[in-house]
Amino acid sequence: MRDEPIDLATALAGFDQLWSPRIVTTVNDYDVRVAKVAGEHVWHVHEHTDEFFLVLDGELRIALRDGTGEREVVLPRGGVFVVPRGVEHRPSAPQGASILMFEPSGTSSVGDRHEAVPEHVDA
Repeated sequence: MRDEPIDLATALAGFDQLWSPRIVTTVNDYDVRVAKVAGEHVWHVHEHTDEFFLVLDGELRIALRDGTGEREVVLPRGGVFVVPRGVEHRPSAPQGASILMFEPSGTSSVGDRHEAVPEHVDA
């Protein structure tokens, strides 16, 4: 564990890859990850964990499919949203965004079930 503060802007400046989360620290058995995103991710599901999103910069859209149909939430800078476990979702950022995620260590960025993973998504 680090004993110095972590500057998220510096962490984000350390890489350019899109949809390729980087772990900046851990809390108990959870990873705190940052990512640069643009365009669309893939439809996927985390069967055993919720997924927490915080938008650091830009705007993130999350399409959701559940028992009530399909809908989309829009998160501006500073917006927070939790996708409940078992809900199929697809994050996207048409204009690009920087995000922070909080997930159990070892959680795959494409979940337990997902559609085909394009080359630009780091699984």
